[in-house]
Amino acid sequence: MAQFSAQWRWSPSSSSIRGERHRIASPAALSRARRDVHKRARRRPSAPAPRPAPAPSSALRSARYSRASNIHLCFYNYHPLDGPAIVRVNLFVRSIATISDIKMEYSVQLTFREQWLDERLKFNDFGGKIKYLTLTDANRVWMPDLFFSNEKEGHFHNIIMPNVYIRIFPYGSVLYSIRISLTLSCPMNLKLYPLDRQVCSLRMASYGWTTDDLVFLWKDGDPVQVVKNLHLPRFTLEKFLTDYCNSKTNTGEYSCLKVDLLFKREFSYYLIQIYIPCCMLVIVSWVSFWLDQNAIPARVSLGVTTLLTMATQTSGINASLPPVSYTKAIDVWTGVCLTFVFGALLEFALVNYASRSDMHRENMKKQRRQCEMEHAASLEASADLLEDGATTFAMPKRDNCCRTWLSKFPTRSKRIDVISRITFPLVFALFNLVYWSTYLFRDDERE
Repeated sequence: MAQFSAQWRWSPSSSSIRGERHRIASPAALSRARRDVHKRARRRPSAPAPRPAPAPSSALRSARYSRASNIHLCFYNYHPLDGPAIVRVNLFVRSIATISDIKMEYSVQLTFREQWLDERLKFNDFGGKIKYLTLTDANRVWMPDLFFSNEKEGHFHNIIMPNVYIRIFPYGSVLYSIRISLTLSCPMNLKLYPLDRQVCSLRMASYGWTTDDLVFLWKDGDPVQVVKNLHLPRFTLEKFLTDYCNSKTNTGEYSCLKVDLLFKREFSYYLIQIYIPCCMLVIVSWVSFWLDQNAIPARVSLGVTTLLTMATQTSGINASLPPVSYTKAIDVWTGVCLTFVFGALLEFALVNYASRSDMHRENMKKQRRQCEMEHAASLEASADLLEDGATTFAMPKRDNCCRTWLSKFPTRSKRIDVISRITFPLVFALFNLVYWSTYLFRDDERE
């Protein structure tokens, strides 16, 4: 830059503008712009003594411009700005690839844009003939030191050409746009899994400039846009919210922006893959209640098979989730289903014990009857000599309906099977009522 008495001018280099994309009305207009810049440089008035250049604004204090820049721009009456530099940010979410429950992260591809005003980049548009100049090298202008604070991995896209551009407008406004792919951390609360909703954030902050130098603001209007027909395999994007998250540290306060993405988990997948199979296993375990109590191999194989299948399914569910210290909704479901299957197996053990006890009691009754018959035969002779003219009357006994119904089954083992046929389904239905009422109601409260 050269020193002028009235205003500051930038002396362009002699290199051509070859290799840079530009939008100019015609080649003649570009030639006139070049000649105008060189004429002004040759008519530079003499200065009495060089003075030190004034410091740029606080946010632009670290800007470095290449002297070998091959874009012919002019600085018109540059004066330092008061206050911090304002950078307005907006996003366009192109796709959300995966949301991992195990790693608690999600991958997103977006177009990131930020816009700010740099008065040193003002140039003559020659009556609106030059709409803006386009660069592809971010090192040629000053850039805000923005970073994604919850980023794990990220990369730019360079196929076929680098997906980035910088547009410089005649009044000094700079628009920076780039397409990036990010893998961001997303801490999840899985207490209501799989009836849960998760909030994943995208945080952007300044790394080195404090709020005295640099402030990030959301663009007015629609700062975050999402591609239409966004499809996720197991989630639905319900809504998103923009907010500010300025952080204070020992070195100062730093500007920060965040986007909260609210995801709702699709329950149909888990209903088909987990809940219905578990219900079927529990119901199959109840088949042993209708089998004969002497069919020991069939009842044992059925109980053990359903128990092992239920344990395997529980292990597969836990393998797809991170180990957490709290109980999840799916843990309650699988734990109760496993308890019902195990209870059906224990019921058979109880029936087997009762069956052997009934057989032992039947043998004891037979022996007692034989003893009574022998004793009754010895007393027949003496009983004929006695005449009893007294008549006895017996009071009728009143039995309730349950005892009357159970009296139809003479053995205790059969009674246990009959009671289990009614008790197990009723208790399981009551558990379902409590389970779905509790977790669905809690999910509605969180909304």
